[in-house]
Amino acid sequence: MSLLSDVLTTVFSRSNRRRLLSAPDNRSTEALIGDLLSGHGEISGMTTAAQILDRYGELDDAGKLAFFDHLSEGLGIDIGEVRAALDAFEAEPGQGSYGAFLKAAEPRRQELARRLNRVPGATPQLVAMRSDLLRLIPRKDPRARIDLDFQHLFASWFNRGFLVLRRINWESPAQILEKIIAYEAVHAIHSWDDLRRRVEPSDRRCFAFFHPAMPDEPLIFVEVALTKGIPGSVQGLLTEGRAPLAAEEADTAVFYSISNCQAGLAGISFGNSLIKQVAEDLAAELPNLSTFVTLSPIPTLTKWMAEQGIDPDKLDDDGLKSVAAQFLLHAKRGDGMPYDPVARFHLGNGAYVYAVHAGADLSKKGMAESAGAMVNYRYEAESFAENHERFAGQQEVVASKAVRALVKTPAAA
Repeated sequence: MSLLSDVLTTVFSRSNRRRLLSAPDNRSTEALIGDLLSGHGEISGMTTAAQILDRYGELDDAGKLAFFDHLSEGLGIDIGEVRAALDAFEAEPGQGSYGAFLKAAEPRRQELARRLNRVPGATPQLVAMRSDLLRLIPRKDPRARIDLDFQHLFASWFNRGFLVLRRINWESPAQILEKIIAYEAVHAIHSWDDLRRRVEPSDRRCFAFFHPAMPDEPLIFVEVALTKGIPGSVQGLLTEGRAPLAAEEADTAVFYSISNCQAGLAGISFGNSLIKQVAEDLAAELPNLSTFVTLSPIPTLTKWMAEQGIDPDKLDDDGLKSVAAQFLLHAKRGDGMPYDPVARFHLGNGAYVYAVHAGADLSKKGMAESAGAMVNYRYEAESFAENHERFAGQQEVVASKAVRALVKTPAAA
């Protein structure tokens, strides 16, 4: 974006946006899009972009599908232009021919998104637009290809260099705390008192990533318990009557809940950076911390057990741990990756399977998804890279000797 555009974007406040939209444009949305892409003046362009965004926000699902139809069919690439530009570059591979090829190979809808994003407040609107796209268009639908353009842009707009890590505590703004309650996806927060127990005590931490364009919207957050030793039950971490531990006495940081907050940013990776940044910050704050682990759900365990004809009600604790270990180490999808999404996430980050626990999550959700089993993934700085390479290269699930030994235990009581 040009310097002039940056200045105009600053001047073009929300109040100015309302003023400039006071005179409605009766042209069709398709005509407005064409006008925006024609490259007219900066102020008129932002006025047009604001009108497109406001119109989109008023559409019902049928109207949104029609909008996506236009993005798919009317703003794609011209295959003939791409071939011609590639031939020209191959004949004379200079800067000009290369630039022409890049321009031809980029769908016009990507430039549309960039120009829409010049409007103040547009970034969350575009994130919401992608959320609609993922909700309304099945993955196998040909129109779903336009999501690759959203992913391409969002991966740049939301890369780690732009993200701000903020600690969430009881003094954080109420609107942020309300969103932590709403977005918690692993262990539901049932009340303000429940939230207070997770963010106020000396042995509890909560951190979230924010983006400057969405300062009041957490993108992802992690809840951390500071403990002595590695816990094997979430009940002990979340119980109402527990006595808080002085942070300086803890030797272990337990990441017990990680929640993505924005459906429109699905597939844009934040978790790896979040865990490692929080671990670094905690280690700097509390040098006594020597162990960094998760206490993670196994959300697809009972589904897999049903597929294998295993009845969880017929397993004792040892049998359940054995089945869970078998699942984590050997259950794979058709592409060779682990069956369980939480396992894919942590193993891909360079952690390894450290311990498996029965009776670890007795909530209704925990029993339904994993028969109460949970797992510790351990993060060790000296083995991050090696574990990641073994997983990414050979799809090897790295695990402790104790977990590997569980697979040899009979599965049933």
